[in-house]
Amino acid sequence: MPIPDYQSCMLPLLRFAGDGSERQIKDAVQALAVQLNLTEEDLNEYLPSGQQPVFINRLGWARTYLTKAGLLGKPKRGFFQITERGKAVLKENPPEINIKYLDRFPEFLEFRSPKKGGGTEPDDDEGSITSVAISSQTPNEALETAYERLRSELSSEILQALKNSDPTLFENIVVELLVKMGYGGSRKDAGKAIGKSGDEGIDGIIKEDHLGLDNIYIQAKRWGATISRPEIQKFAGALQGQRARKGIFITTSDFTKEASEFVSKIDSKIVLIDGKTLARLMIDFGVGVTSVATYEVKKIDSDYFTEL
Repeated sequence: MPIPDYQSCMLPLLRFAGDGSERQIKDAVQALAVQLNLTEEDLNEYLPSGQQPVFINRLGWARTYLTKAGLLGKPKRGFFQITERGKAVLKENPPEINIKYLDRFPEFLEFRSPKKGGGTEPDDDEGSITSVAISSQTPNEALETAYERLRSELSSEILQALKNSDPTLFENIVVELLVKMGYGGSRKDAGKAIGKSGDEGIDGIIKEDHLGLDNIYIQAKRWGATISRPEIQKFAGALQGQRARKGIFITTSDFTKEASEFVSKIDSKIVLIDGKTLARLMIDFGVGVTSVATYEVKKIDSDYFTEL
């Protein structure tokens, strides 16, 4: 079954704490995963940032909201425990617990009140910014989903710009990206290497590192059509003709399944970079893009306060 959203995790989590024992989120993960019939694949699903599993994040926020409503307490760092109010709620046997249900508790309403600054700090060790809005997503998920949407739109814009660029500009962009990724030695050396060969399907040669311990052969295609296996075979043959072991094939389009399977079966190491990957790398390494805003997400440093 799909991973339940954080509001759907509230009642199962409160019931899990119902025996009054001091618990940790990791204990709840194991028990509730079985109860909710979650698979290993579900448990290994991460937030878009890759920083935390989705299920752990949602349980963490369920705990935060239950704590703010006074249904759970924090007996010590990293642990939670049901309160008398929480036990009373379980005796009511509600069909579900969600934001609307928790609004009956004054402390929770105060927590959600913008005037009080409620919902602006985490109440768990995972830590992150929160949101007072009622949503099926945790604050982390909402933030990362919005970020991924912006990246996706930016990638599309970059890819279109690449397709509309002239060949020389495209070659320069490839050079700048590879240099920023740590290849090619200096920008000057890399600029000389790319776009000068054109020998049997090789557009250029670039150093693998600043010392030039090995060379990487480049094929860069500003194409609209999908790159098929024969094109990759031609490039692989060119590498063999140069006694080269490494190559990068970059395109603004994409590759067929047969082309991808071919490079996995040959001795030469050929990396295929399609248009979407190229745009993503340009964003990651700051090529052709500029920052308009930076949001730094912080969490409390519990060790700092312990040491003081």
